[in-house]
Order: sequence, then C-alpha cells, then structure tokens
Amino acid sequence: MLDRVNEIPKSALILGLAGLLPFIWGAITIYSQGAAELTMGLAGPRFIGPYVGLAYGTVILSFMSGVLWGFATKADGGQAATGYALSVLPALWAFFMIGGGPVSAGMNLIAGFVALLVLDYAFWTWGLAPRWWMTLRTILTAGVVLSLLPVVL
Repeated sequence: MLDRVNEIPKSALILGLAGLLPFIWGAITIYSQGAAELTMGLAGPRFIGPYVGLAYGTVILSFMSGVLWGFATKADGGQAATGYALSVLPALWAFFMIGGGPVSAGMNLIAGFVALLVLDYAFWTWGLAPRWWMTLRTILTAGVVLSLLPVVL
C-alpha cells in the first residue's frame, strides 16, 4: 500500500488530507464538549458537530462532480457523453438528498461518497483519471465516511 501512496503527487496527497480536517473536526466536536465550546466561541455553531461535516460534505460532493467533469473532457463520443452524465450525479445527489435532519443527511452523504468512489473507479478504469487516483480516493473516502459516522450513530 505504501508503494501506491508514494505514487500520489505530494501536493495532491497533502491537500487531499487537509481536506479531511473539517470532517475530522466535526467528529471531534461531537465527542468533545471542550472542543465544541472553544469552536463556538471562536467561529460559531456552523463549525461544530454535524453542521460542519454536513455542510462541508455537501460542498465537497459537488466539487467532485467538477473533477469528474474534467475527466470526462478527456473522452470522446459516447464515452464522453456518459462521463458528463455521470459526473453531475454527485452534485445532484447532494442537492436533493442532503436534508431532513442530521441523521438522514449524514446517511445520504455517506452513501453519496461511497457511490462517488464507484464513479471514481469507472473513470479510472476508462483511463481518464491518473494512475494514482484510486489510491488517493480510497484513502479520502475512508476518512470522510469514518468522520461522518458519529453524525449517524
């Protein structure tokens, strides 16, 4: 596994891992009253507990639609059309499925990120994503899902 991680460009790995911080902080503030109170005082309620994870998760799921769209630009013909159609699904999922309270929103976000990993795999197998893509996406998806679990449990 370490060999495959070493293939990921350092900047992509560092920025990807840094992108997990809001998810991780949301989970920490669910379990730590002190961290929640500190954050409330410094940044307000949007940045604690399920709120930060759900809001940020919605943004990231939508962002990933754009990433997949970029991959689709490398394809031609029917494969390009399929790629463009598939690329909008994460953003549509976030728009229509994230709501109805933190538990259902968290479950739907987790489902959205797992489904995104399937889409990542499709684009990767079509040769549209970099060779290291699935290693990075697997690491990041695991981090997102683990960080969102406290919202739904």
